[in-house]
Amino acid sequence: MASHRKPRTRVLTSPGSRRTAAGLTTAALASVTLLSQTADAAPRAPKPSIEEVKQKVDGLYRQAEVATQKYNAAKEKAEGQRETVDGLLDAAAKRAEKMNESRRTLGTFASAQYRTGGMNPTAQLMLAKDPQQFVDRSHLMERLTGRQKEAVTDYQKQQAEATRQRAEATRSLERLQESQTSLKESKRSVQGKLTEARQLLSRLTAQEKARLAELERKREAAAQRKAEELARKQAEEERRQREEQKQPGGGTSDGSTGGGTGSDTGGSYSTKAEKALAFARAQMGKPYVWGATGPTSYDCSGLTQAAWKAAGVELPRTTWDQVKVGERVATKDLKPGDLVFFYDDISHVGMYIGNGKMVHAPKPGANVREESIYYMPIYGSVRPA
Repeated sequence: MASHRKPRTRVLTSPGSRRTAAGLTTAALASVTLLSQTADAAPRAPKPSIEEVKQKVDGLYRQAEVATQKYNAAKEKAEGQRETVDGLLDAAAKRAEKMNESRRTLGTFASAQYRTGGMNPTAQLMLAKDPQQFVDRSHLMERLTGRQKEAVTDYQKQQAEATRQRAEATRSLERLQESQTSLKESKRSVQGKLTEARQLLSRLTAQEKARLAELERKREAAAQRKAEELARKQAEEERRQREEQKQPGGGTSDGSTGGGTGSDTGGSYSTKAEKALAFARAQMGKPYVWGATGPTSYDCSGLTQAAWKAAGVELPRTTWDQVKVGERVATKDLKPGDLVFFYDDISHVGMYIGNGKMVHAPKPGANVREESIYYMPIYGSVRPA
């Protein structure tokens, strides 16, 4: 019987056909490769300009300073809470000893009564699982002698106080742990910002670094011109005040010129400011290190705090708290020793030295130095003493 199957079609059986197939395959692979290369060659983001890099780096340094102030605040809080916890634990230990003394007194009564026969209520009190409930029974209190009642009352008092102190210590420990967690987070934030800034700067070529340095010089020159203008105006004001004093009836009843804020009565502020400035200038050349308060390195608020401490004035640790101390003064009325704060977030501070300049701990990679107060946008100023 004849087969009804269709004969299988043989495709490309000739050598020529095989060569054609190979050619098609090669062409297809070449097309895929070309398409892949075209996709890989998609336009990349343009390299940022030096101005953009500088803006980015400056922003990172500023963010690091904000994080540094958060770190300083968390560290100060943690240290205070650690002292509180230590004090509470010491008090709890002393209270526990007093409670044990009360318990021993009750035990003495119980032992004496047991030896005389029977289970006296005092002994029952000592053996009870819940002494408080047992003592609360009025008939027991009625049967106790005066000294026994006093011993029971003292024991209850010591027990209640010990319980209260343990609870307070527990809450303080929890707050301490929260502060320590905040401290670690701020530390990671500072380190992250500084690492990112260093990486940006490390990618610059020698030519780009030179361009960056030129931009910095221009910024410093512009700030210096503003400082010189302020110095000129302040000198003119001082001359005007001296001229007024020479006139009949010049000056004020306390002998001041009337050009200040009243904080300098009797020269006390000037005396303290001189001491603070002498200390600050003696630190020039020491490196900025975030979170540092001396004596080998400082951050901005650590320097101002240490300087005014040398003059006998205690300042808070952070810029956010230092700005609240003393009396606010206008930029035109600045005197040596005044604190000048920068940026809307009050993340930086320097000490005014006169002639439109300050001494400050600038930023990571820089040392304590003198600089124009116009190098950064001014937030405000205070006279701390």
